[in-house]
Amino acid sequence: MIRIAVCGAGGRMGRALVAAIHATEGAVLSGAVERPESTLLGADAGELAGVGHLGLALTGSLADVIAQTDVVIDFTAPAATIVNIGICRDAGKAIVIGTTGLDAGQRAELTAAAAAMPLVYSGNYSVGVNVTLQLLELAARAFGDTVDIDVLEAHHRHKVDAPSGTALMMGEAVAKALGRDLDEVARYAREGHTGPRERREIGFQTLRGGDTVGDHTVFFFGEGERVEVRHVATNRANFAQGAVRAACWLAARSAGLYDMRDVLGFR
Repeated sequence: MIRIAVCGAGGRMGRALVAAIHATEGAVLSGAVERPESTLLGADAGELAGVGHLGLALTGSLADVIAQTDVVIDFTAPAATIVNIGICRDAGKAIVIGTTGLDAGQRAELTAAAAAMPLVYSGNYSVGVNVTLQLLELAARAFGDTVDIDVLEAHHRHKVDAPSGTALMMGEAVAKALGRDLDEVARYAREGHTGPRERREIGFQTLRGGDTVGDHTVFFFGEGERVEVRHVATNRANFAQGAVRAACWLAARSAGLYDMRDVLGFR
């Protein structure tokens, strides 16, 4: 039985993760963690997630539950994620990270930690999204430098980072297939007199509103034709199920930095 703790257990994604663990054979919820100042501390994690009483109360620190945990799933905020990585590394535990919006320094800390611990880091744990990434690489290689490429993404009004981690993953997949450095070719806004676009740039457009779970489209604009590769998420269950799948996979792995495409056997 793989014992999994969830950081951010009181949020929308956290509750979906608790429900997914509860529904997964061979996995059990070993801890539910929230911010120390959260009013949810002490509440039963199962009742919050709508799966019934589990007898496991939300606590304010991962350190409280790390001893009885094999793998941690963290969907919190960048600063909290870095702290939780340190707790897992010191305790010899594995961690699955779904937090987005990490800056370059935090990503470097994450990469360094993976030298000493098993770590999965992905901007999206949906199986469908990761299949989409494979399709984007195929399309990019087929079109080469003959098309203009833009990424359009939409999420709910509460999302705090933009572009989404998934949009950046898609842009990175396309850039890598084309031999480009995304940091050099990404264009995050167009306003005013911009002049004609550069063929090598990869544009990103962001929409925020309502309760949109996730909607991503990558456009390949050619002369006389346009190809659109789109993924639409209608609820968070697919993300949660993928993250739990990653946690179960990671439990048997040695130290290293992995992503969801490793979990799915795409590489």
